[in-house]
Amino acid sequence: MATTTSSWAQLRQQARAQETQTESLFHTYAQFASRSDIEPAPSEEERRTEEHLHEILEKRSTLLSQLARLLDSEPTPSALKSTNLARHREILHQHRSELTRLKTAISTARDRANLLSNVRNDIDAYRSRENPEAAEAEYMLAERRRVDNSHNMIDGVLSQAYAVNENFGLQRESLASIQRRITGAAAQIPGINGLMQKIGSKKRRDGIILGTFIAICFLGLWWLL
Repeated sequence: MATTTSSWAQLRQQARAQETQTESLFHTYAQFASRSDIEPAPSEEERRTEEHLHEILEKRSTLLSQLARLLDSEPTPSALKSTNLARHREILHQHRSELTRLKTAISTARDRANLLSNVRNDIDAYRSRENPEAAEAEYMLAERRRVDNSHNMIDGVLSQAYAVNENFGLQRESLASIQRRITGAAAQIPGINGLMQKIGSKKRRDGIILGTFIAICFLGLWWLL
Protein backbone atom coordinates (compact mmCIF):
# COMPACT_ATOMS: atom_id res chain seq x y z
CA MET A 1 0.00 0.00 0.00
CA ALA A 2 2.86 2.36 0.85
CA THR A 3 4.51 1.58 -2.50
CA THR A 4 1.30 2.40 -4.34
CA THR A 5 0.96 5.68 -2.48
CA SER A 6 4.59 6.57 -3.25
CA SER A 7 4.17 5.76 -6.94
CA TRP A 8 0.95 7.79 -7.07
CA ALA A 9 2.70 10.82 -5.53
CA GLN A 10 5.63 10.58 -7.97
CA LEU A 11 3.36 10.27 -11.00
CA ARG A 12 1.20 13.19 -9.86
CA GLN A 13 4.30 15.32 -9.41
CA GLN A 14 5.35 14.46 -12.99
CA ALA A 15 1.85 15.29 -14.22
CA ARG A 16 1.90 18.75 -12.60
CA ALA A 17 5.40 19.45 -13.97
CA GLN A 18 4.29 18.48 -17.49
CA GLU A 19 1.22 20.71 -17.21
CA THR A 20 3.45 23.65 -16.30
CA GLN A 21 5.78 22.83 -19.20
CA THR A 22 2.79 22.68 -21.58
CA GLU A 23 1.59 26.13 -20.52
CA SER A 24 5.09 27.53 -21.12
CA LEU A 25 5.10 26.03 -24.62
CA PHE A 26 1.65 27.49 -25.26
CA HIS A 27 2.99 30.94 -24.37
CA THR A 28 5.71 30.56 -27.01
CA TYR A 29 3.40 29.02 -29.61
CA ALA A 30 0.71 31.72 -29.19
CA GLN A 31 3.21 34.41 -30.22
CA PHE A 32 3.25 33.01 -33.76
CA ALA A 33 -0.51 33.64 -34.05
CA SER A 34 -0.28 37.22 -32.75
CA ARG A 35 2.54 38.34 -35.05
CA SER A 36 1.61 41.03 -37.57
CA ASP A 37 4.44 39.99 -39.91
CA ILE A 38 3.78 36.27 -39.91
CA GLU A 39 6.00 34.33 -42.30
CA PRO A 40 4.48 32.73 -45.43
CA ALA A 41 5.59 29.27 -44.27
CA PRO A 42 6.10 27.85 -40.76
CA SER A 43 9.56 28.58 -39.39
CA GLU A 44 11.81 25.96 -37.85
CA GLU A 45 11.05 27.29 -34.36
CA GLU A 46 7.30 27.13 -34.97
CA ARG A 47 7.46 23.54 -36.22
CA ARG A 48 9.68 22.51 -33.33
CA THR A 49 7.35 24.09 -30.75
CA GLU A 50 4.29 22.42 -32.28
CA GLU A 51 5.99 19.01 -32.33
CA HIS A 52 7.07 19.46 -28.72
CA LEU A 53 3.48 20.24 -27.73
CA HIS A 54 2.18 17.09 -29.43
CA GLU A 55 4.84 14.99 -27.73
CA ILE A 56 4.20 16.30 -24.24
CA LEU A 57 0.43 15.89 -24.63
CA GLU A 58 0.96 12.23 -25.57
CA LYS A 59 3.29 11.75 -22.59
CA ARG A 60 0.66 13.24 -20.29
CA SER A 61 -1.99 10.94 -21.71
CA THR A 62 0.22 7.91 -21.01
CA LEU A 63 0.99 9.20 -17.53
CA LEU A 64 -2.71 9.60 -16.71
CA SER A 65 -3.31 6.05 -17.87
CA GLN A 66 -0.72 4.87 -15.37
CA LEU A 67 -2.43 6.88 -12.63
CA ALA A 68 -5.77 5.31 -13.56
CA ARG A 69 -4.31 1.80 -13.34
CA LEU A 70 -2.81 2.57 -9.93
CA LEU A 71 -6.18 3.86 -8.73
CA ASP A 72 -8.00 0.79 -10.07
CA SER A 73 -5.52 -1.51 -8.30
CA GLU A 74 -6.43 -0.14 -4.88
CA PRO A 75 -8.95 -2.23 -2.91
CA THR A 76 -10.89 0.89 -1.93
CA PRO A 77 -10.12 3.73 -4.38
CA SER A 78 -9.69 7.09 -2.71
CA ALA A 79 -12.25 9.74 -3.57
CA LEU A 80 -9.55 12.42 -3.40
CA LYS A 81 -7.34 10.54 -5.86
CA SER A 82 -10.29 10.07 -8.20
CA THR A 83 -10.95 13.81 -8.07
CA ASN A 84 -7.28 14.60 -8.75
CA LEU A 85 -7.22 12.22 -11.73
CA ALA A 86 -10.40 13.75 -13.13
CA ARG A 87 -8.89 17.22 -12.79
CA HIS A 88 -5.70 16.18 -14.65
CA ARG A 89 -7.83 14.69 -17.44
CA GLU A 90 -9.85 17.90 -17.65
CA ILE A 91 -6.69 20.01 -17.94
CA LEU A 92 -5.32 17.68 -20.62
CA HIS A 93 -8.57 18.03 -22.60
CA GLN A 94 -8.40 21.84 -22.30
CA HIS A 95 -4.80 21.85 -23.51
CA ARG A 96 -5.65 19.68 -26.52
CA SER A 97 -8.45 22.10 -27.41
CA GLU A 98 -6.09 25.06 -26.94
CA LEU A 99 -3.55 23.51 -29.29
CA THR A 100 -6.22 23.02 -31.94
CA ARG A 101 -7.41 26.61 -31.50
CA LEU A 102 -3.89 28.05 -31.80
CA LYS A 103 -3.12 25.94 -34.89
CA THR A 104 -6.30 27.25 -36.53
CA ALA A 105 -5.47 30.86 -35.57
CA ILE A 106 -1.94 30.57 -36.97
CA SER A 107 -3.20 28.97 -40.17
CA THR A 108 -5.86 31.69 -40.60
CA ALA A 109 -3.35 34.49 -39.99
CA ARG A 110 -0.90 32.94 -42.45
CA ASP A 111 -3.59 32.51 -45.12
CA ARG A 112 -4.68 36.12 -44.65
CA ALA A 113 -1.09 37.39 -44.93
CA ASN A 114 -0.45 35.30 -48.03
CA LEU A 115 -3.71 36.53 -49.57
CA LEU A 116 -2.80 40.16 -48.97
CA SER A 117 0.67 39.57 -50.39
CA ASN A 118 -0.80 37.92 -53.48
CA VAL A 119 -3.27 40.79 -53.93
CA ARG A 120 -0.48 43.36 -53.73
CA ASN A 121 1.58 41.37 -56.22
CA ASP A 122 -1.41 41.13 -58.58
CA ILE A 123 -2.02 44.89 -58.32
CA ASP A 124 1.62 45.65 -59.06
CA ALA A 125 1.60 43.23 -61.98
CA TYR A 126 -1.60 44.79 -63.34
CA ARG A 127 -0.16 48.28 -63.09
CA SER A 128 3.00 47.21 -64.87
CA ARG A 129 1.07 45.36 -67.59
CA GLU A 130 -2.02 47.49 -68.11
CA ASN A 131 -0.71 50.93 -67.21
CA PRO A 132 3.06 51.11 -67.78
CA GLU A 133 2.94 54.91 -67.61
CA ALA A 134 1.68 54.78 -64.02
CA ALA A 135 4.28 52.19 -63.07
CA GLU A 136 7.01 54.32 -64.65
CA ALA A 137 5.72 57.43 -62.86
CA GLU A 138 5.69 55.59 -59.51
CA TYR A 139 9.24 54.42 -60.13
CA MET A 140 10.38 57.94 -60.98
CA LEU A 141 8.72 59.31 -57.84
CA ALA A 142 10.55 56.74 -55.74
CA GLU A 143 13.83 57.69 -57.39
CA ARG A 144 13.07 61.37 -56.79
CA ARG A 145 12.50 60.70 -53.10
CA ARG A 146 15.84 58.91 -52.86
CA VAL A 147 17.60 61.79 -54.65
CA ASP A 148 15.94 64.34 -52.34
CA ASN A 149 17.07 62.37 -49.31
CA SER A 150 20.64 62.36 -50.66
CA HIS A 151 20.49 66.12 -51.29
CA ASN A 152 19.22 66.74 -47.77
CA MET A 153 22.09 64.71 -46.36
CA ILE A 154 24.64 66.64 -48.47
CA ASP A 155 23.11 69.96 -47.40
CA GLY A 156 23.48 68.95 -43.78
CA VAL A 157 27.16 68.07 -44.25
CA LEU A 158 27.84 71.36 -46.08
CA SER A 159 26.10 73.34 -43.34
CA GLN A 160 28.35 71.73 -40.76
CA ALA A 161 31.42 72.49 -42.88
CA TYR A 162 30.41 76.16 -43.26
CA ALA A 163 29.86 76.43 -39.50
CA VAL A 164 33.32 74.97 -38.78
CA ASN A 165 34.94 77.32 -41.32
CA GLU A 166 33.18 80.32 -39.77
CA ASN A 167 34.37 79.22 -36.33
CA PHE A 168 37.97 79.05 -37.59
CA GLY A 169 37.64 82.61 -39.02
CA LEU A 170 36.42 83.93 -35.67
CA GLN A 171 39.34 82.25 -33.91
CA ARG A 172 41.83 83.82 -36.38
CA GLU A 173 40.32 87.26 -35.80
CA SER A 174 40.53 86.76 -32.02
CA LEU A 175 44.21 85.75 -32.22
CA ALA A 176 45.02 88.73 -34.47
CA SER A 177 43.26 91.08 -32.06
CA ILE A 178 45.22 89.65 -29.12
CA GLN A 179 48.47 90.06 -31.03
CA ARG A 180 47.64 93.70 -31.88
CA ARG A 181 46.86 94.44 -28.25
CA ILE A 182 50.15 92.93 -27.09
CA THR A 183 52.09 94.92 -29.69
CA GLY A 184 50.27 98.13 -28.76
CA ALA A 185 50.89 97.56 -25.03
CA ALA A 186 54.58 96.90 -25.66
CA ALA A 187 54.86 100.11 -27.70
CA GLN A 188 53.28 102.15 -24.89
CA ILE A 189 55.79 101.00 -22.24
CA PRO A 190 58.95 103.19 -22.35
CA GLY A 191 62.13 101.32 -23.26
CA ILE A 192 60.37 97.97 -23.81
CA ASN A 193 61.50 97.70 -27.44
CA GLY A 194 65.11 98.42 -26.51
CA LEU A 195 64.94 95.85 -23.72
CA MET A 196 63.56 93.23 -26.11
CA GLN A 197 66.36 93.99 -28.61
CA LYS A 198 69.00 93.66 -25.86
CA ILE A 199 67.52 90.31 -24.80
CA GLY A 200 67.63 89.11 -28.40
CA SER A 201 71.22 90.29 -28.84
CA LYS A 202 72.24 88.54 -25.62
CA LYS A 203 70.64 85.29 -26.81
CA ARG A 204 72.50 85.48 -30.13
CA ARG A 205 75.81 86.23 -28.36
CA ASP A 206 75.33 83.34 -25.95
CA GLY A 207 74.57 81.09 -28.89
CA ILE A 208 77.75 82.14 -30.70
CA ILE A 209 79.86 81.57 -27.56
CA LEU A 210 78.33 78.17 -26.93
CA GLY A 211 78.84 77.13 -30.57
CA THR A 212 82.49 78.25 -30.50
CA PHE A 213 83.10 76.32 -27.29
CA ILE A 214 81.59 73.14 -28.72
CA ALA A 215 83.70 73.51 -31.89
CA ILE A 216 86.92 73.93 -29.83
CA CYS A 217 86.09 70.86 -27.77
CA PHE A 218 85.41 68.83 -30.89
CA LEU A 219 88.71 69.92 -32.50
CA GLY A 220 90.62 69.10 -29.28
CA LEU A 221 89.14 65.60 -29.16
CA TRP A 222 89.89 65.04 -32.83
CA TRP A 223 93.53 66.19 -32.31
CA LEU A 224 93.99 63.88 -29.28
CA LEU A 225 92.68 60.92 -31.24
